[in-house]
Amino acid sequence: MNVFHDFTERIRTAVRAVVASDFGGREVDLTRVVVEPPRDASYGDLATNAAMVLAKPLEAVPRELAEHIADRLAGDLDVDAASVAGPGFINLTLRERYWQAFLGRLLEVGERYGRSDIGAGEPINVEYVSANPTGPMHVGHCRGAVFGDALSNLLAFAGYKVTREYYINDAGAQVDALARSAFLRYREALGQDVGEIPAGLYPGEYLKPVGEKLAREHGVALLELEESDWLPLVRTIAVDAMMTMIREDLAALNVRHDVFFSERSLLGETNRVEEAIEVLRARGLIYTGVLPPPKGQLPDDWEDREQTLFRSTEFGDDIDRPLMKSDGTYTYFASDIAYHYDKYRRGFRKMIDVLGADHGGYVRRIQAAVKAVSGGEATVDARICQLVRLFRAGEPVKMSKRAGEFVTLRDVVDEVGVDPVRFMMVFRKNDAPLDFDFEKVTEQSKDNPVFYVQYAHARAESVFRQARAELPELSTGRIALLSAPFDRLADKGEMTLIRRIAAYPRVVEAAAETHEPHRVAFYLYELAADFHAQWNRGKESPHLRFINRDDTDSTLARLALVHAVKLVLASGLAILGVGAPGEMR
Repeated sequence: MNVFHDFTERIRTAVRAVVASDFGGREVDLTRVVVEPPRDASYGDLATNAAMVLAKPLEAVPRELAEHIADRLAGDLDVDAASVAGPGFINLTLRERYWQAFLGRLLEVGERYGRSDIGAGEPINVEYVSANPTGPMHVGHCRGAVFGDALSNLLAFAGYKVTREYYINDAGAQVDALARSAFLRYREALGQDVGEIPAGLYPGEYLKPVGEKLAREHGVALLELEESDWLPLVRTIAVDAMMTMIREDLAALNVRHDVFFSERSLLGETNRVEEAIEVLRARGLIYTGVLPPPKGQLPDDWEDREQTLFRSTEFGDDIDRPLMKSDGTYTYFASDIAYHYDKYRRGFRKMIDVLGADHGGYVRRIQAAVKAVSGGEATVDARICQLVRLFRAGEPVKMSKRAGEFVTLRDVVDEVGVDPVRFMMVFRKNDAPLDFDFEKVTEQSKDNPVFYVQYAHARAESVFRQARAELPELSTGRIALLSAPFDRLADKGEMTLIRRIAAYPRVVEAAAETHEPHRVAFYLYELAADFHAQWNRGKESPHLRFINRDDTDSTLARLALVHAVKLVLASGLAILGVGAPGEMR
């Protein structure tokens, strides 16, 4: 149920009629014909580029072709006016009765309104968070977690079969550093003075419980072992403890994954990293060579030596990428290739990686790798979540003592609540920095978007409570609302609300196609603003109030409109993972 889909078909039908009558019935490609809101609302309700994209294949003047199409569309019983603007854009204004009837159809659909089948059940893998298991989640992870979770909700709502995945980086040097840090806390738990935590290790107090557990379970036995013997044992226990903490942190944010994939599993009984490299080798994409030195100052670890390289430049990367280190071990990138090859083998042809702000240089190489290892069958969209800057009344927030180096996700959620955190993390495009002020996100004002949207939903609920109190004999159930006289909704504010509600399916599809859940958050704020505005107009003009004891027909029609607003607000908030309260306290 989508106004834009509806009129796309009507416009294509009108175009076919014009082509048949004026252009000899030529075959034309109508796939580029789109219908969208006009740039200026004063132009009408809908705009189409039909004449602009069809003029050349029809060898016609765009504006003249537009006039023919507009004349045909003017005969549509739901079109009040069809006009041509500029070089050939066609603007349509729809009759009030179309919008009134649309509201009735929306109420018939109910909670399913806005859902789409553009995904057609296609599997899509969304990997997000994937923080190194070396400590609690910080606020930067919080943004990626909310973005990935909201995007997953959005894609599922749009008809995709979504798998939510977390990649556990448990096979690199960082987890060895974690194990050594935990071993220091183990010695500390045994009563030894470990002094200041050395640079390169993790100083946070969150590792003390790990050290205490090791002391309880092993006593002093680990002290008698060489590092090569105790390191694997401590690493496993420390990683497990960190993943338990991470899962708890994510649960506090209402984020849960379907799959937790271990990097270490790639090097299990079957060496899946080597398998992926062999796939690339068979396609002639692996060679031994020397990379040119990077521009600017040479990094300390740069080596002028022959390396095993992947021809990533053949797939849009700026340089070829090494897959083996000088000590014979695989690079991180080699493991990443194997991981994405595993996704491909699990049936995913569409993948989304949600990455932190420091991964900008990673995008091209992983897109090249996925294209190469899948033979061009799979794609990956890498979405970068930029930094979150924390403030309190305009002043930067200090770091967490418990974490040692950063403000934790739990610090933020525990202070302001999950709803403000989730909404504000997507109330800005993911690739733009985000300022999060603890005081502003909890104030009750229009300047606080989450409050403003949730208050609109609570206000809609309050309208029904008021109706039941003032008009107890008036039925406000679904059947009664479906039979409401929608033609009583003719005020400009009421029409604005219906038009805004009608835009919801298009917003959902556009947000899903572009992988931009912030579009839903922006839309909800605009819908809330329209609803609050109409409420305020009723305070100034009593005849516009939602409830009128002397006019039950208008009251029932307006209650139907309020119910539709409530449905859409709840639907959009659910996509974002934010609650839709019945009242605000």
